[in-house]
Amino acid sequence: MDSTSGTRDDSTRARILRATFEVLGRKGYGKLNLSDVAAQAKISRPTLYRLFSSKAELLTAFGAYEQANIENGLRAAAEGHTGVARLDAVLRFIVEFQESYSLSRMVHVEPDHVLAQIERVIPIMRAHLEPLVPQGDPVIVAGTIVRLAISHYLVGGDDKADALAQLRHAAGISGQV
Repeated sequence: MDSTSGTRDDSTRARILRATFEVLGRKGYGKLNLSDVAAQAKISRPTLYRLFSSKAELLTAFGAYEQANIENGLRAAAEGHTGVARLDAVLRFIVEFQESYSLSRMVHVEPDHVLAQIERVIPIMRAHLEPLVPQGDPVIVAGTIVRLAISHYLVGGDDKADALAQLRHAAGISGQV
């Protein structure tokens, strides 16, 4: 394969993964079908099947895509900050991300799937947060932040300011940084 088609495949793959996000937001995992994804991505089904041979393969790639997006957001939020300010910037990113994340309705549509994904993500998120904790036991503090953020994702109810205040409290950060 030449570099031109590789670039085209990468671009098409990204378009498919963004389309998967849109379709999942409307239908959930159980009702996701590849025809809807292909239509949303404005590509043919054979093109989609050339890059993803099954729904399972597409959903695995989508999970990795979502994880990479979150990790990139965490890194970008932390960039240019140090100490407590770095952790606070990441906490603000978490709150903003949860507020804007259109797949949050999946909690109600497919709770079993969401819970399985959360179980997979907890150690990953904790590992990303541990190095950012400037005081206290990083394992305990990061674990508490992750579990509190997940409770906000699952239950909701608090506004952004309350959610951020609670995460800051769990992190041992007082007030605005």
